[in-house]
Amino acid sequence: MLAASNGVGRFVYTPILPLMHDQAGLSATSGANLATANYVGYLAGALAGSFAPRLVRSRLVMRASMIVMAASLALMPLTQDVTLWSGLRLIAGFTSALAFVHAVGALLSGLRRSAPHLVGWGFGGIGAGIVFSGLLVLAVREVATWRTAWWIAVVLTLLLTAASWNLAPPASPAAAGAAKARPRTHRWFAALALSYTLEGIGYIIAGTFLVASITQDAPGWVGAGAWVVVGLAAIPGSALWTALARRWSRPTLLAVALLLQAAGIALTGLVPGNISALVAAAAFGGTFVGITSLALALGEHLQVPRAVALLTAGYGTGQIIGPLISRPLLGTGYSAPLLLASTVLAAATLAAAVLRIHYPHRVGHMIEPSHLARKSSASRPPHLHAPWPPHTLQDRSN
Repeated sequence: MLAASNGVGRFVYTPILPLMHDQAGLSATSGANLATANYVGYLAGALAGSFAPRLVRSRLVMRASMIVMAASLALMPLTQDVTLWSGLRLIAGFTSALAFVHAVGALLSGLRRSAPHLVGWGFGGIGAGIVFSGLLVLAVREVATWRTAWWIAVVLTLLLTAASWNLAPPASPAAAGAAKARPRTHRWFAALALSYTLEGIGYIIAGTFLVASITQDAPGWVGAGAWVVVGLAAIPGSALWTALARRWSRPTLLAVALLLQAAGIALTGLVPGNISALVAAAAFGGTFVGITSLALALGEHLQVPRAVALLTAGYGTGQIIGPLISRPLLGTGYSAPLLLASTVLAAATLAAAVLRIHYPHRVGHMIEPSHLARKSSASRPPHLHAPWPPHTLQDRSN
């Protein structure tokens, strides 16, 4: 589901964008506008999931969302009207957000108890979809057109949707046993939401313009190949960060992942070239899905109602802001927007570091300062440190 809704449905636009620039006459500004339309739709879908949680727990809504998304992709090659393209990308964003919240909820409720170590690999589905989308552009760029790329994306989306057609819906709050008095953790959630919103700003600038930036200074296959590297790094990336969370504190890991992502994006803006492009792609791919899984795990741990939908809404807001603040910098190429993205991600790193201060490692009990949580954690048997936090688990501190 994540491979279809996000890996292809949303992100296939990134490797197709250079083809649309060259073959369909799409300007850089119009390309940014299409991206913004997609992010507006994504925010609307996340808000719908937040205020109407039954939507994202409905298998019927999930299936309808994926069908409508595939239809929006199929209509892209049938027109060259930028306004219509914007409307189609808005629809794709809305439906992908509904599908994302549904899939993440199903992932958490389905694997939290039975196989928590597989949750990270579940998020890796986004990376798999990115790999597929990058490979399809590599395959068609020399022998076909941008229209063919969109048609192949439709087929790929439908195949991946069929594979996840019977995905079990997320458990309801009552079924998950959430009818308990919740601790007051909103100050930490506020720092988390700020960091994740800033991540949305920085990540989306890179996610939109990374391939176009690389293609600007290198052969076209290098840009599409770099996008494949992003996906290949993203597949194990989330599982790696989830595994590291069994040994180190998630707030610390979130800050480290954000810092690595900021450095990778800055490398692309400062040092053009094939080697730096591939290194930056690996750094970006290896962190952005991991950041998502870590942030959503922290939100779940803090027991804030509808944490996944609320964090996704903040992320969606950041994705709208990103193209808006980067658009004035596009006149001089893509280096300036990418450096702006790196700066924003540095700010997200600081917000994640603030989250670390007296972080409540034992939610559901008395809130402890981190140095006390360390002692408590050390006396706890290793098998109680689950790799993905249910509502009452303890998160180890480093």
